[in-house]
Amino acid sequence: MSLNITDLFNVSGKVAIVTGGSRGIGRMIAEAYVANGVKTYITARKSEACHQAAEEMSKIGQCMALPADLSSSAGRDAFVAEFSSHESRLDILVNNAGAAWGAAFEEYPESGYDKVMDINVKAVFMLTRDLLPMLTGHASVSRPSRVINIGSIDGLRVSSTDNFAYGASKAAVHFLTKNLALRLAPRGLTVNAIAPGPFESQMMDYMLSRFRDKIETENPLGRIGASRDMGALALYLASDAASYMNGQVIALDGGRHLGSRQD
Repeated sequence: MSLNITDLFNVSGKVAIVTGGSRGIGRMIAEAYVANGVKTYITARKSEACHQAAEEMSKIGQCMALPADLSSSAGRDAFVAEFSSHESRLDILVNNAGAAWGAAFEEYPESGYDKVMDINVKAVFMLTRDLLPMLTGHASVSRPSRVINIGSIDGLRVSSTDNFAYGASKAAVHFLTKNLALRLAPRGLTVNAIAPGPFESQMMDYMLSRFRDKIETENPLGRIGASRDMGALALYLASDAASYMNGQVIALDGGRHLGSRQD
C-alpha cells in the first residue's frame, strides 16, 4: 500500500469543537483547523470574545461561535443542545478550556481548588460523555473520531510554582485520557492528550512578563512554543496519519519536562 502524504494529513470536511477556542492554545488549534478546511465551533465563557474570535477566523474558513460555561451542567446541556441543532455528527473534540489558581499552600482556597478541578477535569469528562453519541454515531475502528485533551507538563512533573490544583488537575486529565482511550476505542473513538509547556497565552502572561528570559534559557530548545507547533500537532492527531494512535500523552515543550539545559 502506497502512502500519499496529502491524503494522510487531509482534515478537510471534518467537524470540530475546540473549547476555550477564543484565545491562547485553543485559538492556535482552532486557527489550524479552520485554515485546513475543518468546520470549527469554538466555545468560551465570554460571549463577546468568542464571537470576535470566530469572526476573525471566518476570514480564512468556517468558524462558528457557541459561547458557553462548560463548568456547570446547565451550561454543558445548553451547549450540547445548541451544537446538536447545527450538526448531526462530530469528528474532533478538543477539550482545551482550563483554569489555574496560584496561592501559597497554607492559604490555598477551597473555592479556587474546586474551580480548577471543575473546569479542568470534570468538564472534560462530562462534555465527552454528553457528546459521545455524536462522536461515535458515524465512526468506526478503522476511521475513528478523535478526542484531544489538553493537559500540561505540570501534570508530568512537579512545578516550582504554587499552582497546586492545576498540576493535580492536569495529571488527572492525563490519566482520564488513558482510561477513556481504553474504554471507548471499540466504539470508534481515539483519545489522546497534548501536554504543552510554555506557550503564549493569557494563563502564561504573568509568568512570561516576569521570567520569559529564564523560561526560554532553561528550555533545551531555547524558546517557548509557537502557534505553528501547537497547530501542527493538533492537525496530526486529527488526521488519518494518527488513526492508530490512542491513549498517548504527548509532551509539546521542547523537552523541558525532562529537565533544564542548565541542570
